[in-house]
Amino acid sequence: MGTAAEPLQGLVVSIFEHAGSEPEEARTIAEHLIEANLAGHDSHGVIRVAPYLKLLAEGGVLANRAARIMKDGGAVITVDGQQGYGQVIARQAIALGIERARQHGVAVVGIRNASHLGRIGAWAEQAATAGLISLHFVNTSGAGIQVAPFGGSDRRLSVNPMAMGVPRPGADPIIHDMSTGIIAAGKVRVAHNKGELLPEGCLIDGQGRPTREPAALFADPPGALLTVGGHKGYGLSIFCEVLAGALTGGGSSHPENPDADRVVNNMLSILIDPERMAGSEEVAHDLDRLTGWVKASPPLAPGGEILLPGEPERRTRARRLAEGIPLDANTIKQLSEAARRVGVPDAEIERGLQTL
Repeated sequence: MGTAAEPLQGLVVSIFEHAGSEPEEARTIAEHLIEANLAGHDSHGVIRVAPYLKLLAEGGVLANRAARIMKDGGAVITVDGQQGYGQVIARQAIALGIERARQHGVAVVGIRNASHLGRIGAWAEQAATAGLISLHFVNTSGAGIQVAPFGGSDRRLSVNPMAMGVPRPGADPIIHDMSTGIIAAGKVRVAHNKGELLPEGCLIDGQGRPTREPAALFADPPGALLTVGGHKGYGLSIFCEVLAGALTGGGSSHPENPDADRVVNNMLSILIDPERMAGSEEVAHDLDRLTGWVKASPPLAPGGEILLPGEPERRTRARRLAEGIPLDANTIKQLSEAARRVGVPDAEIERGLQTL
């Protein structure tokens, strides 16, 4: 059995409150991290607590910051995250984008200078809940450079995730959340904590040689992740740099950036009101037809099933709510130590880590 989600979330709230966040900020961060675990994206869940607190101690992230509008063109907005927690900044920025898309039919929101934005699919989900189609492109200004360009032997790009979402009235939205790196760096950390090897074709070591050892990514010289789909993922990664980095003013990934020593995420989000185009009902009807057609494909494996993007996460969420979130011993240890460092009482830590 795993760790119960509700008390674990309460523990994470307490950790960030003890670290200096106002209650609303602490809740926002904790909700996002726990939802990532529930969705099965452990690389973006509570494993991030200790690294976030380290960033906070080093001044790489600042508590209690808000998204500040830098340029306001009505349907086109640029906000500065003021080095705040990315979960807080992105939730505020997407809320603003939802408001503008309802006014104008479309909104383009650029975020620059935010700390780690977390699971990007969450922002597509936020827009879909509001009835909007959305696309999101992310880069990291310098500290997140971990990916080799196609044909290259060392780090030159960030993992550069992207996400897309579409609402379906009366049904779950379709959410596609992916990294242009073949695997998220956080998943390498999860494998490292668990003592597991990576699949073939994910990583090269500091000499450019293929390896399955997660530790190679953190070695000296460090290894590098590869791009998903070879040259295709590489092309998508370049355009994440263009859209999220250059276009927002946050800067593309480069070691000479002034903030290259800290984790800074930039994101470009495009939100579209389907009512202003084909119309919400017509879009929903066509999506019902499309999804029915796709899911009716005979599975390759006996007893198999065709799943839509986002369905695996929803199923994992239901299972983990019932059975608990699986946390490896290293993650539990790191979480407990982080909580003690900021003054959370041992009894509270024990309650937060109770299993089902």
